[in-house]
Amino acid sequence: MPKMKTNKAAARRFKITATGKVLHKQAGRRHLNEWKSANVKRNLRGWAAVSPAMEKAVLEMFPYPKYLR
Repeated sequence: MPKMKTNKAAARRFKITATGKVLHKQAGRRHLNEWKSANVKRNLRGWAAVSPAMEKAVLEMFPYPKYLR
């Protein structure tokens, strides 16, 4: 049986932690930042957990999540 392929678009956008949580980069930092407060921009840094409703759909794109750290 051939190997299953990982969805490469999802692999670039999501990260799976060692405990199995799915993380994504936060939206809202690309443009129109002049009028956003420093507090808002600071809170949009880094990674955030994917909602439980979306987590199942994201994990279906990773046949081998163990290796995506």
